[in-house]
Amino acid sequence: MSDETKSDDRPPLTPAARRALEEAAARRAAAAQEAAERPAEQGGRNGPEPVRYGDWEVKGIATDF
Repeated sequence: MSDETKSDDRPPLTPAARRALEEAAARRAAAAQEAAERPAEQGGRNGPEPVRYGDWEVKGIATDF
């Protein structure tokens, strides 16, 4: 999405902000590529890894470590 196509009244992005957005997009693309290359987990949980969020959830009950 470029700021030329926006219809709101936001000021244009600074070069640093534009560079940060491009770097973030590159990191997301690299993470998606890495995830696609990993073998599929068999018998694992559905959804994102619960440890990433600092807690575990089983049947709607969250447990912090």
